[in-house]
Parts: sequence; structure tokens; C-alpha cells
Amino acid sequence: MSTSTRASQALRIRDTRLPPRNRRAQSTRKDSAPLSDFWERRILTSSVMLTESLRPAKPFVRIPSPRVVALCLALGATATLVTAAGSWVPSLWGDEAASQLSARRSLPSLFQMLQHVDAVHGTYYLFLHFWGRVFGYSAFSIRFPSALAIGASVALVVWMCARVSSMRVAALAGIACTVLPRLMYAGGEARAFSFDATLATALCAIVIEIAVRPGRSRPLWAGYGVLLSIATYFFIYNSLMAIAVGAFLLLTPSLRQHWRRWFLASALALVAALPVLVWAYLERAQIAYLQAGGYASWDVVLKQLWFEDTRFAWVGWTLMAAGAASATATAWRLRRAGLTRTTPDLRVLALCWLVLPMGVLLLANIFFALFTARYAAFTAPAAAILIATGIDTIAQLASGRERRHARLATAICIVLMLGVVAVAAPNWAAQRGPYSQNESDWNQIAATVHAHSRPGDAIVFDADARPSRRTRLAYDTAPPEAFGPVIDILLKTPFHSNYTWYASTYSVSQAAALGRFNTVSRVWAVEYNTPHGLTGPNTPDTYGLAALQQIGFHQTAAYRLHASVVYLFTPNS
Repeated sequence: MSTSTRASQALRIRDTRLPPRNRRAQSTRKDSAPLSDFWERRILTSSVMLTESLRPAKPFVRIPSPRVVALCLALGATATLVTAAGSWVPSLWGDEAASQLSARRSLPSLFQMLQHVDAVHGTYYLFLHFWGRVFGYSAFSIRFPSALAIGASVALVVWMCARVSSMRVAALAGIACTVLPRLMYAGGEARAFSFDATLATALCAIVIEIAVRPGRSRPLWAGYGVLLSIATYFFIYNSLMAIAVGAFLLLTPSLRQHWRRWFLASALALVAALPVLVWAYLERAQIAYLQAGGYASWDVVLKQLWFEDTRFAWVGWTLMAAGAASATATAWRLRRAGLTRTTPDLRVLALCWLVLPMGVLLLANIFFALFTARYAAFTAPAAAILIATGIDTIAQLASGRERRHARLATAICIVLMLGVVAVAAPNWAAQRGPYSQNESDWNQIAATVHAHSRPGDAIVFDADARPSRRTRLAYDTAPPEAFGPVIDILLKTPFHSNYTWYASTYSVSQAAALGRFNTVSRVWAVEYNTPHGLTGPNTPDTYGLAALQQIGFHQTAAYRLHASVVYLFTPNS
């Protein structure tokens, strides 16, 4: 059947839906204004063609084709490899130290700590505890689960796109998800943000399955509720995905019948997650540092949320705008023609997923400081989907939507996606530099002390910096042999016995009063120094240096590193 015939049939369908008076008026307009009728049919023809381009070539089946499964596995595995490559190079940094040190605790010690701090991260710490017992706690080992999570996110994105769009859009979305800077960063960091992206994507995948399996929605809604509760335990902001899903249902006429089940499943999920929500409120002082401001500026919103780099931000926003515009145009044309989509519009889901959770957080941030760019990771797959649909839209407009131009459209998609990958490549390389994790130089500290220390040397760490930047974390997170035969002379309470995630220490004067320096001939002092990549005074701290001089030591050497200075003190002659 030709496109013009389908358009004529659609026009007749629309015409029969009108009351008799309106049909007569429409007939009069046709007779008196043939030019208007021509443009009306032209718009209708375009809408039918665009609707068909978004509809799968074959009816939905319970088990997708092997091509879809193969594409999901291939792109998911590729994303894992790309994200994991080079993740062992950067030093750990403060937040990752919290992950590693918490996971290394015994379970009773971990649960005791969570009663005081980091309850919102408890589920991730518990997972990392069991992972580390099998695979160890090296930087690569504790970061690799994040790379696996990004691979799962990519596979789920490909699955969704293949279910309600086309294999071409699915492949584009998978590649865009792989190279999106926010997800590349999350996949190389030992924090839960990559898991948040995976869980949010899985929630949307369930909704898509509900849409394409209308007769079997009850067990899927049960799974949605369970997964939403688990996602909230991983990160409380994941609960905002319920708003995104609810909005998508309301904007999709064929899915509005599911609104009650969505409401019930979401409500029960949040009730089940109430303990972590209460603990988050009780421990809200942990994010008090966000009140300093600057975490929700225009630069953060337009660049750092998903793109990090200015060049990628320009490319990303342009393609996302094309995807959003195509969704708006399709909705307008279908409404003008009196038609209803037979499949859910993935672009509408992506827009709800991208805009609503971040919109709620940014509005709430006006009154309560609770936002930083890394928290946007769970919405990043939506940005990748919009980028992919934007590329596909541009390719269709440039080549024409006729089937005979499909190869040209595919070629244009390949060229545009290669451009996106080229723009993303510098971000990937920068994220895997030796100091890319918050400018941390802990590996460099360990190497310097190990190269110059002797048996019996003592070591003192800066305690003036905020906990996540204290140089002592380089020692606590490193393997026992990394620093060489030095004595941790100020240690008071080891991290695994402390109520918080880091160790507590004596001051130099207190340790001297306890006689700890009596047999020490050389002391290393490691001071934090704000690197050029971070804001703050570019002068090293001086914690304990004056006290060392007071008890009879003087400085004999200094090694200036990327974000710290290592001093050697020896006794006065």
C-alpha cells in the first residue's frame, strides 16, 4: 500500500470521528480551498511516514530477535571494556577512600558506622564488602563493578530502543551512552553513581515492556516497585524516577490505564525505602558543604551535568534539541491528523527522565543545598537516547524518509556518531590521567615515601584538610608495602574501629607526650597542597611542622608533588 493511500485512509478515519456539522464544514473547506487541502494532506502524509519510521518493522514478540540480543551484549561488553580501560591509572580520592575503607570493615563495624554516617551509601558499601572479599580492594578491583554497571546500562538502553524504535537508533543510543562523559566518569569511579544509572535504566526498560506487553503488566509492575525500592536504597534521588515514569504514562494515551498500578507500585516502593529516607534526613549534615554555593550554577547545569567538556556540551545540546524537536513535531502532526501512536515514544520517556528529576532537584536546591553535578548520573542514559534520536532525525531530514534513502541516512548517522566519539575521546583520556580523580596524587605520595624511607622512619599526615582530602587516606587505602617500612606514629583509632569512615589521630604534641618519638630518628610529614585544578590557596598546609621543630626536629628535605608536599625531618644536631 502506498504512502498516499495510507494518508488518504488516515484522513478518512479522522473525518469520520468529527460530528456531522464539522464534517460538512470540512467538506466545504475542501471544495473552496484546494490549496489548503493540499498542504493538509502533505502534513498528514509526513506524519504517517514519520510514525511508520518510529514503528518496528515487525510486530512485538515475547522474545526479541537474536539480532537485538546480540547487539545488546556486544555494545554492553564494549562499554564495559572502554570504561574499565585505564581505570587503574588514577589515584583513589576522598569519596573512593570512603567506599574502600567502609567496605574493608567487618559487617558489625560497617553497620555501626552507618548509624553515624553514610547511611545513604550503605547498600553500595555492603555490595563492595562482599565483592572485595573475593576480588580484593585495589583501585582497579573496586572500580571495575562500576564499569560493569555502565555496560549493563548500555545494554538496557539498546534493548529499549530496539523494542520501540529501530536497530539503527538502538545502536546509536548504545554508542552515545558509552561515550557520554558523565557515564564514562561514573564507570571509572568506586562510587554508586554508575549503579544509579543502571537501576534508572532498568526501571524505564520495565515500563517499555509494560507498554509492549499490555496483557501481562501486573508482574512487571511488581518488578518495577521492587526495583524502585532497591534503587532508592542505593541512592535516595533515584526515587525521583517515579515522577518521570508517572509523567510518561500521562503523556502517552495508550498507557494512561496503568496510572493506578504505577501509583500503587511507587507508593509501596517508597514506603519500603522509608528507613533509608529517614536516615538520610538524620545525617543531612554530611552535605552541609554544598551550602558554600556554586554547585548549581549555569556552568554546572549546561556543561557538567552530563557533558563535562564545553565542546561536547555544544554537540550534546544540539543533538538533544534535535531529538526533542522531532518528538514535539511528531506529537503535533499526529494531533493535527487526529491519529494516536500505536507504540510509546521513547523520546518522550527520555525527556521526562532527563528533565523532571533534575528539575525537582534544582528547584529544591534553591531552598536547601542538596545538589552537585555527579548526582545527575542516573539521568545520563536519557541524554544518550536523545542524542541518538537527534542524530537519526538529522539523518532522515538530510536524506529524505523514503526507504530508498535508508542507506544514505545510515551513512549520515555513522558520520555524525564518529564526530561525537571524536569529541568524547579527549574526555576519556583526561579521565584516566594519574591525577584525574579530583587531582588526587596518593600514588605519587606512596612512591615518594617508599623510594626515600628507611626502616624505623615515622610518618605524620596533615589533619587540617577536610576529611576527604587528608593525605593520611593515601596510607590507609594503599597496600601495606606501598609506603615502605614507616611507622604510623600519630594513629589513635584505626578506621575500622572508629565511628566514622576514617581513622582518628593524635596531634604531634600529644604523641610526643606519650613518648612515641623517643626512638625515632627521621620523620616524614605529608602536607596537602591545593593543586591548580581545584580552587583554594596554592600554598601547602603546615600541620604539625611547628610541633616537630619544638620537640627537636628540623627540615632537611622537601618533595613538592602534584597536590601535596612531602617533608623529611631529622633530629637537631
